[in-house]
Amino acid sequence: MVRILEGFRVVELGTYITGPAAGMHLADLGADVIKVERPGEGDPFRAFKGGLYSPHYQTYNRNKRSIALDTKQPDDLAILHDLVATADVFIQNFRPGVAEKLGAGEADLRRMRPDLIYCAISGFGTSGPSRDRPAFDTVAQAASGYLRLLTPPTNPRVIGPAIADSVTGQYAAMACLAALLERSKTGKGRRIDISMLEAMAHFNLDSFTHYYSVGEVMGPLSRPVVSQSYTFECADGKWVAIHLSSPTKFWQGLLTATGQEQLAEDPRFSERLERIRHQDELIAHFTPIFRGRTRDDWCALLLANEVPHSPAYDSDEALEDPQAQHLQLKVSAPSTELGMFTTVRAPYNFDGAPELEVLPPPVLDEHGAEIRAELARRKAG
Repeated sequence: MVRILEGFRVVELGTYITGPAAGMHLADLGADVIKVERPGEGDPFRAFKGGLYSPHYQTYNRNKRSIALDTKQPDDLAILHDLVATADVFIQNFRPGVAEKLGAGEADLRRMRPDLIYCAISGFGTSGPSRDRPAFDTVAQAASGYLRLLTPPTNPRVIGPAIADSVTGQYAAMACLAALLERSKTGKGRRIDISMLEAMAHFNLDSFTHYYSVGEVMGPLSRPVVSQSYTFECADGKWVAIHLSSPTKFWQGLLTATGQEQLAEDPRFSERLERIRHQDELIAHFTPIFRGRTRDDWCALLLANEVPHSPAYDSDEALEDPQAQHLQLKVSAPSTELGMFTTVRAPYNFDGAPELEVLPPPVLDEHGAEIRAELARRKAG
């Protein structure tokens, strides 16, 4: 077991995704992350599909402990403050001003722990005309210019996972780690403010670079066309994804694998820039060809000819791939709620050792008595 952050404590007063995701990344690295939730209902994500243990909640709350506190009650607020006094990092993702109303503002908590790393995640930042606007994943994607890179140009609708939420949580965790590193040298804490808009604008950096450098406003097909990326349906209804990039050998390998060597002489496709200009025609040419064999057959041919590719897996297939199994990406632990909780391990390998142990997401207040007892012992000692 490699737990890089063992000995560090994080108190997370987070809901939905951004705050819990930041806490999860630190928990995956070994920190003791204590999730503070409202009594009776907990994180609203718990009930996203009914009950108090939805898959949405499970995704971002493994490896944590849970305590239920109503900070509007003086006794519970005192427990939160006692808990923060033992913490290195505090994470919240409320709208600006809400944490202060809950007794969890920076000034309140820094009195308990002067060198605290205080991380506040918001939708649009702590000032400005949009400061108080409600924000969720789709809103941040749209405001940052990212949504237009994912949305079909005709019959537009939101597609894909909660990218802005997840990205913001990861940036927040990175900032917490940087602040902890600095504190080890200076002994001083930091306040971290990070908004979903700022995080997604940075994540969308390639799009802005293209605009400011060459005046190009990128769309959903801009990158796939230039990178020569394709997805084809095969005879069995399954998909294969191909990414040729710029080396000529990959294009030649595709022609050999598909028996289409004659395209090397076609002026529409003979050079990379021509293939970029005529990608729609290239897709139209290869679509019926790929429908002539199964996905496994095509993958074998593409592999034999060193073409960058992968089966385009669904979630019920991806972790069963031999490479995923070799890397032990799928990890499980006994769960009182599920029988067995299964998830994807953290991607880090420290000194060649992956972290294969995982704790299932806690039920509401699962560790409340335990944490209260720890605080009582600390006061007594």
